[in-house]
Amino acid sequence: MRTTVRLDEELLREAKQVAASSGRSLTAVIEEALRESLGRRKIRPARRRIKLPTSGGGGLRPGVDLNDSASLWVLLDRPDAPL
Repeated sequence: MRTTVRLDEELLREAKQVAASSGRSLTAVIEEALRESLGRRKIRPARRRIKLPTSGGGGLRPGVDLNDSASLWVLLDRPDAPL
């Protein structure tokens, strides 16, 4: 299949050098690099779940949304905020 791809000049120059020194075509070098890059994405090891230590035991304070950092700063800036 034919397609047009824009590459950084230095990257293209390096790929051409690899192709010439290995006796392969530029297409073969680009295909191999792309397969290698895409293959690494599929082989990621499964992450193990980590349990973080906590103190206390009451959970989150009412009104705390861990996905909203701005509201967390507002709560922490209050005079009665726990240290």
